[in-house]
Amino acid sequence: MKNVLGHELGALLRLAGPLISAQLAHALMIFTDTLMMAMLGPQQLAGGALGATCYFIFSIFCTGVIAAVGSLVAIRHGAGDPQGVTRLLHNGLWLALLLGVVSALCLNSFGPLLPHLGQAPDAAGLAMEFLRPLSLALPGYLCFMALRGFTSAIGHPGPVMAISIAGTAANFIINYALIKGWFGLPSLGLAGIGMTTALVSSAMALALGLYILLAPTYRPYRLRLGRPQRTEMRALLRLGLPIGGTYAAEQGLFTFATLCMGALGSVQLAAHQIAMQTVALAFIVPQGLSYAVTFRVGLHYGAGRLPLSRLSGHLGMGLGAALMLLFALLFWLLPEAIIGLFLDRHDPAFAEIVTLAISLLAIAAWFELFDGLQSIAMGAIRGLNDGRTTLLIGLTGYWCVGAPLAWLFAFPMGWGAPGIWWGLAAGLAVTASGLVLGFQWKTAQLQRPGQAPGEACLS
Repeated sequence: MKNVLGHELGALLRLAGPLISAQLAHALMIFTDTLMMAMLGPQQLAGGALGATCYFIFSIFCTGVIAAVGSLVAIRHGAGDPQGVTRLLHNGLWLALLLGVVSALCLNSFGPLLPHLGQAPDAAGLAMEFLRPLSLALPGYLCFMALRGFTSAIGHPGPVMAISIAGTAANFIINYALIKGWFGLPSLGLAGIGMTTALVSSAMALALGLYILLAPTYRPYRLRLGRPQRTEMRALLRLGLPIGGTYAAEQGLFTFATLCMGALGSVQLAAHQIAMQTVALAFIVPQGLSYAVTFRVGLHYGAGRLPLSRLSGHLGMGLGAALMLLFALLFWLLPEAIIGLFLDRHDPAFAEIVTLAISLLAIAAWFELFDGLQSIAMGAIRGLNDGRTTLLIGLTGYWCVGAPLAWLFAFPMGWGAPGIWWGLAAGLAVTASGLVLGFQWKTAQLQRPGQAPGEACLS
């Protein structure tokens, strides 16, 4: 048993390391875009932030849908079916292109809508200046995510990490060159930042696709875009749509919390943003680990090794909880140092914000533990080809518990900003508990006689 445990833990860590690095690289790319907007000026920063928010609404849902590619590939790989893996990849690329093009068309039509949503005309104009070229990033980005899911699910995440880091570096250099006018390049403002991200995202997809085409490791799989196939496309949508819905529901909860903070005042909103940025940075770790858990659980599920699926899921949850506890200790022991990364905590003008942000980070210690655990448990259930369970539990925890309690604690009970965060923590705690129990229930159900996991994923 000890050998099995050590082997599984090693396999999980070998997958998780590159995937966490890739998540960090993606976060740095977003940070780079924000930094470049700030260099252009405060109005450009505000307009760019509005455009980025619109983009994120679509990208978070589409990313969830495309996450089904890696989940199902892992199952077919475990079942020893390279042809099934290839069909899923081909159809996943078609789905990524379709979602990317449709989303880009929708985003380009946002211009007339933004003023009707309460946005100032100048801000709306700047948002669309950034959003129009940025929307073209979605087809390439989603294709990259489909290819990333494929190669990681068959146990080769290294190229994803390398290309993600290279893409982040290229995004920074090209953006900076455009803003500073290096090499005689024109200054294109927000449009240049959006265009750069679109070009880099497409180049990353192309680079990963070429690597998969040329590397001997992928010889059993033939990367090409044949005609879409109904069976595989239906399987991808059946799993992917609930995953996308879950991602959107969770993001909606945090958007709701931000709106509530805005209603409380600018000090509360500023402290909330600092705490949320800290949480988002720490969340990169369980997010990358969640993908690794999905692929390991799916691999064993496809091979009919359900006890190992359960073991991998449990190991991932335990590892994620331990890592989140380390972040919790940092939030408890070094809150002022963390806040000092965002603003001058010795400046009297920021005194109220610093005091409130410290109290929010203390709550975030619990918040982060539950958020990390629910993300990994969600990944484990996805590895069993189940997106509906995660959607139902997520909707219940986020919107039947988290959002109502955040509002109740903050306004009727008068707890203010900390009340919103305690509501979020309660919602995530319920979601995490429900997902852990859901994984237990799902693996128990699948162990009943007559189940054939390897054949079930495309039925």
